[in-house]
Amino acid sequence: MAELTLIVGNKNYSSWSMRAWVALKATGQAFDEEVIPLDEPTTKAAILKHSPSGRVPALKHRDLVVWDSLAICEYLAETFPEARLWPAEKNARAIARSVSAEMHAGFAALRSHLPMNVRASYSNRGVTPEVQADILRIQAIWHDCRRRFGGEGPFLFGEFGAADCMFAPVVSRFRTYKIELEAESQAYADAVWAHPAVQEYVTAATNEPWIIEKYEF
Repeated sequence: MAELTLIVGNKNYSSWSMRAWVALKATGQAFDEEVIPLDEPTTKAAILKHSPSGRVPALKHRDLVVWDSLAICEYLAETFPEARLWPAEKNARAIARSVSAEMHAGFAALRSHLPMNVRASYSNRGVTPEVQADILRIQAIWHDCRRRFGGEGPFLFGEFGAADCMFAPVVSRFRTYKIELEAESQAYADAVWAHPAVQEYVTAATNEPWIIEKYEF
């Protein structure tokens, strides 16, 4: 039994779970996981057994519980510094935290109109002006980070890190809904999608048995 256990929702639908799962996988640490099916009568009670917020993900490390995906990324970065989830350079680290927090708190139109569904493909779902504004802002973030800090690798800050984990579900959404991206943004999205941790998550999501009808168009 591993010292670390991650409580997640359905991998196919839970963008917040994806962020924490991919970040934990990127540390290289062994961990156990428990998947709690979402949108069922027993979901809330099952999650509350692990997370005081009643939401996933939640990370258990010995007798400590950390909930919320961004808090989990911060805890993993402090606990396993060798994973380099945040950039080493101070300014880059500040920007990485800023764009991660913006992703964490914003983009409500994108979240509501284009819900995560890893294994689906919907190319004819309309993009509202509000969603398009979110898409343009996300691409501006990617362009700025890549231009200023991404010189040593294909990710936002060169090496794969917490900021990339925060945007991984967006990459999944863009693939699901066939969103046309600028060439630089597409190259970044392809790099995130090809990352081994992301691919392992995608494979597991694709093989899940659960269906949530309201996210199937």
